[in-house]
Amino acid sequence: MKIWIDADAAPNAVKEIVFRAAERRGIETILVANQAIRTPPSRHIRAVQVAGGFDVADDYIVQHAAAGDLAITADIPLAAELVERDVHVLNPRGESYTRDNVRQRLVMRDLMEELRGSGLAQGGPSAYGTKEKQAFANALDRLLTRNAP
Repeated sequence: MKIWIDADAAPNAVKEIVFRAAERRGIETILVANQAIRTPPSRHIRAVQVAGGFDVADDYIVQHAAAGDLAITADIPLAAELVERDVHVLNPRGESYTRDNVRQRLVMRDLMEELRGSGLAQGGPSAYGTKEKQAFANALDRLLTRNAP
């Protein structure tokens, strides 16, 4: 199992939690972004900088992630594509995307985008805080316990 992080928008707290888990369990972890990303010195953690452009980092993750890997992303279209390839997907709030729920999340995302575009809805998700950070850490631990060597 490898861990892939869609790092352009991942909260620093999420990266830190994953870094600790990767070190503790010896899991290769790759951060993918269209900008330089700092990583701690580790033989298990590295960053890949891709060219700028729409979905370039997402495309890189899709091309390189394999069935059984784990991806961390808040990007629901990316999550949907990865789930179809049997990649485990968690969002930074600890929600697991599965074949059973990712299409529903994608429809809801598209609806909210349309409502915001027409001015009928405003805002986005609530602020990322201690509760969300703890939910992510717990979900990551459960997933790795069930699926990592």
